[in-house]
Amino acid sequence: KIIRAPRLMHGKSSMISHNGSALFVDLATPFESGRYHSLVVERSSFPSCLEITAESDDGEIMGLRHREFPLQGVQFHPESVLTRDGKKILANFLALPPH
Repeated sequence: KIIRAPRLMHGKSSMISHNGSALFVDLATPFESGRYHSLVVERSSFPSCLEITAESDDGEIMGLRHREFPLQGVQFHPESVLTRDGKKILANFLALPPH
């Protein structure tokens, strides 16, 4: 379920920790990333078919993937100048197998 964020995160940076999944290969954890959003994934209704792959330093879900299908998503902006390793994240995404 998508809900309103407790606070707006437009043009702000946060430290993002990840679980080392394919999207985050060869990235430090945590890493600095740009955020531009007013909505978040509600943790209490998070479905079991999805896995949390990244979280912000304030506890928001920042990355997820489907456990069965080749679907991934991030809440932060890898293309932002505020995201230090954004190009690496995008390269990792393009290298993901299509399944």
